[in-house]
Amino acid sequence: MKVLNDILGYKNLKIYQDSDFFCFSLDSVILANYSNIRPNDKKICDLGTGNGVIPLILSQRTKSNIYCVEIQTKLYNLAKESFKYNHLDNQITIYNCDIDDKINFPFTDFFDLVLCNPPYFKLEKKSLVNISVEKQIARHEVKMNLEKLFKVTSNILKTGGNVCVVHRPERLIEILDIMRKYNIEPKKIKMVFQNIESSSKLVLIEGQKGGNPGLKVESPLIMYDSTGQMTEEYFKLMEEVRK
Repeated sequence: MKVLNDILGYKNLKIYQDSDFFCFSLDSVILANYSNIRPNDKKICDLGTGNGVIPLILSQRTKSNIYCVEIQTKLYNLAKESFKYNHLDNQITIYNCDIDDKINFPFTDFFDLVLCNPPYFKLEKKSLVNISVEKQIARHEVKMNLEKLFKVTSNILKTGGNVCVVHRPERLIEILDIMRKYNIEPKKIKMVFQNIESSSKLVLIEGQKGGNPGLKVESPLIMYDSTGQMTEEYFKLMEEVRK
């Protein structure tokens, strides 16, 4: 069933979602707020945008042109409807195709910044029991795996352009290896923790195409304190952008 929801922390942004699909996650909201948009980043891309939450949030942070790609037609239609509802269809352009479809998504050395919240889990038959095809594509590497993601990213990024992804820490070494394979130098890592006593469930990674070696491991993002209250850093990251 299609519903129109608020986006966390953004009173003036609405998003269409459908309970039959994988609705946007907090991971995407964190990624959209964490990513560094440099003053000269004029063309930004979100790969595998789902229902478009990342472009919607980015539109509150920048006036630059935002492009996004979604292979699932129903999610594409939801995202497109959300962009129109929020009067952002002039800033955000969406493509309904696979990320490596060079006919329908014909960009090379074009983008200044690429973002992606990719499927986290490798494709295993036992993982797909009782999950809809739509949710399989969102959660598992059915249509996009790490190799494909960074190969495409390296192709569409300008030299000196950045990529920012969110993923699971258990795949961090694999991610770093594949980034370097495709001439994307890892530049920043930030672990995300639910609280000070928990293990990390998320990691934010930023890389630069053709960048010089030099990795910065940032202080971790701890979401909640011992009383269950949102930490100051997490609050600042998630608060509404009022510019």
